[in-house]
Amino acid sequence: MRIETHKGSDSLSKNHLQVESLKDLKWHTFDLSDVFNVLKTDPKYGLSDEEASRRLSLFGKNELPKGRGKTFFSVFLSQFKDFLIVVLLVSAVVSAFLGEMTDAFVIMIVVLLNSFLGAIQEMKAEKSLKALKELSTPLAKVIRNSEMMEIDSRYLVPGDIVILEPGNYVPADGRVVESFDLTVNESALTGESLSILKTVEKLDDEDATIADMSNMVFSGTLVVNGRGKMVVVKTGLNTEMGKIAELLSEMREEATPLQRNLEILGKRIGILILLICAVVFIGGILEGLNPVDMFLTSVSLAVAAIPEGLPIVVTIVLALGMQNMAKRNVIVRRLSAVEGLGSVNTICTDKTGTLTKNEMTVRRIFLPSLGKIELGKGSENLKDDLKLLLTGVILCNDSMIKVENGEIKVFGDPTETALITLGVKFGLLKDDLDERFPRVKEIPFSPERKMMTTVNEFEGGFLSLTKGAPDIIMERCSHFVENGEIKELDDEKRARFLRINEEFA
Repeated sequence: MRIETHKGSDSLSKNHLQVESLKDLKWHTFDLSDVFNVLKTDPKYGLSDEEASRRLSLFGKNELPKGRGKTFFSVFLSQFKDFLIVVLLVSAVVSAFLGEMTDAFVIMIVVLLNSFLGAIQEMKAEKSLKALKELSTPLAKVIRNSEMMEIDSRYLVPGDIVILEPGNYVPADGRVVESFDLTVNESALTGESLSILKTVEKLDDEDATIADMSNMVFSGTLVVNGRGKMVVVKTGLNTEMGKIAELLSEMREEATPLQRNLEILGKRIGILILLICAVVFIGGILEGLNPVDMFLTSVSLAVAAIPEGLPIVVTIVLALGMQNMAKRNVIVRRLSAVEGLGSVNTICTDKTGTLTKNEMTVRRIFLPSLGKIELGKGSENLKDDLKLLLTGVILCNDSMIKVENGEIKVFGDPTETALITLGVKFGLLKDDLDERFPRVKEIPFSPERKMMTTVNEFEGGFLSLTKGAPDIIMERCSHFVENGEIKELDDEKRARFLRINEEFA
């Protein structure tokens, strides 16, 4: 069926979309017209509210299952799974049976105190994690009923047309339908630090990896440059992020080294106590003593030999470790995992966006008039040549500045955001410069050209600004600026500048 409509998307709801019809489709291999036909949507008018509501009930909300929340009572009961705790409970019951109510009471107090401490610490961690997850509910700009609107991203459905801008997190998996230098950082999903330029053309390789799907965008990734539109093709657990979450939920929870060692210790202590009690009991019988008296003596000996203080000492030590880690912004969900973390010999982890922030910072600058400048030492001043350099790299730049909660945030390619951030430190704001010197034309950066060029209005005329790979820039330069004076760039100077660039690298 081919859709031809110019009066909104109400007519689309006559041909209802089915969940089964979208499973395992290779969206990256489709022509855009086929994508719209399968999803029964329109890139200009989007879905109607009625159809979006119907699809929401069909596909469910665009969110990952939160799982069953833990209650304090369930966490409290889980503390009684340790073998030593079980041994202590048995000894309390035996003590009460023998009339040793004081011993039974003390043991029960120790067990309950231990369980309460463990449960309180774990619930604190759960609440902290929950608070982090609920800090913000991302919004998405969509086209519905021919109008652009912002909605809670949880209510996105397949067929929605979503507008993507720098700084936006992609709210669902989608096929790119419009791209103006749309660049997405997919490091959260693929680990690749370089941002990916997105296109609208279909791909022929049905088995293309996520990193090679240049016409697709994925939930949880970040738009760093350009703008574009996508049509939602997958939501919730069906997204690539959802598949990862589903795999994680299927992982079996294993005991930590401490739990295993305590269980082994508890069993050994239990077996040893039973053996000693058996020897005492049998020895007494052989000596002709009263069997009942010997049994009570053996049981009393067993209760006395059980280390009641061990579980509470372990819990207190782990709780202190948990609090110390919390002070360093580390949330540990389970008390016993504190010791497990300390037993780790090797950590296998992704670097970009995990160990690092996927952010870059300008540390050194070279200018013919000022030489090598080490930034951050407090000695640099905004002199004319430096101001000219910074103005150029800020204007020839596609990053964006946003103020969120009184804090300046920069969105874009890491290299470009580093230049914008440097300008902010010297009081040069991109918005101010863009207003003074409006951009009228640009040639985006490309791997082939290795440069980016913009044309800006400047003092009644136009100024062309180019930034890129130093060796490529040098090939095209004939002059340079030193102390505000334009000088000829001869071979000796060119070789010196390239040599300094190699030293910086």
